[in-house]
Amino acid sequence: MSDAIRTCILAREEAPRDGLIRLALSPDGEVLPDVRAKAPGRGAWIGVNRAELEAAYAKGRLKGALARAFKTGELRIPDDLPARIAAQLERAALDRLGLEARAGLLLTGTERIETAARQGQLRLLLHASDASDDGARKLAQAWRVGSEREGSDLRGLTLPVPRTILSLALGRENVVHIGLADARAAWRVSEALTRWLRFIGAEPLSAPCESGSQGASAFRPSAEEQFEEFE
Repeated sequence: MSDAIRTCILAREEAPRDGLIRLALSPDGEVLPDVRAKAPGRGAWIGVNRAELEAAYAKGRLKGALARAFKTGELRIPDDLPARIAAQLERAALDRLGLEARAGLLLTGTERIETAARQGQLRLLLHASDASDDGARKLAQAWRVGSEREGSDLRGLTLPVPRTILSLALGRENVVHIGLADARAAWRVSEALTRWLRFIGAEPLSAPCESGSQGASAFRPSAEEQFEEFE
């Protein structure tokens, strides 16, 4: 992970670049999202959500901020820039889930997830948008019991995509619930999800921590777990 600090061109607040969204300028002057931060040339960074970005665009603040960041007034902002960013963030999050699935680090199937949850092994719990409330509640209760947080508000996260999309992303059939027991995998997935959900203004992640903290940092592996990755 990168600890480099960047400044949001709209809010003028500094943050680690991994928590911001990069915009790039195409050769013909069009402003494009670059959520993986791999496009060549100068970039501009934003840390606002979709509603704030749309407001800045409507008021002309976005164009001025981009002109200063790219040091040129010869640029075009597509009307659907916020939608393009949201689509790229969704794709990045689903791609991350797919990578973890191919590495064998995702649990699917209610019984497998519930077993891991009751044994205190679950780090992250996700549901498709069309998952049943009863199924989600059952797994959340198992997670609370296994993590010794009965009576807390610990629960899984319902993603804003249905099972058909999750199944396609993971290359599996009928994916309704997803569990992660590996700390590093949960960390990677939670970072991708946090960026996407924060931008679209959706529900934040919930983590099994004493502090009840939320977001990707709550899933950061311990020093021992990070060291194990290089053994």
